[in-house]
Amino acid sequence: MSPMGYLGLVAGMGLVTYLPRWLPLVALSRRRIPPRIGAWLELLPPAILAALLAPSLLAAPDPRHLDLGRPELWVAVPTCWCAWRTRSLGLSVALGMGLYWVVTRVGLGG
Repeated sequence: MSPMGYLGLVAGMGLVTYLPRWLPLVALSRRRIPPRIGAWLELLPPAILAALLAPSLLAAPDPRHLDLGRPELWVAVPTCWCAWRTRSLGLSVALGMGLYWVVTRVGLGG
């Protein structure tokens, strides 16, 4: 592929990524969203985060099955508690990384 072809490909990917974010913003920026819909929209980020995290925290691969002894799950619990209590991203990340290191080095998990 030529350099212009790559440039066109990158521009197209950027457009496809940017448009779904930009169009609702422009379309809804001058409209008043009903409180009920606004309350429902506030639930989307936690729901998406839970959907992304649940498989890696609760399920063991090959074959896929429920595994409550995974080190990721046991590290996520105190890390989430720390994030909820302190509202500190840096402290939560440091705690999660430190706990995961300890759990995997000491051999407490999986």
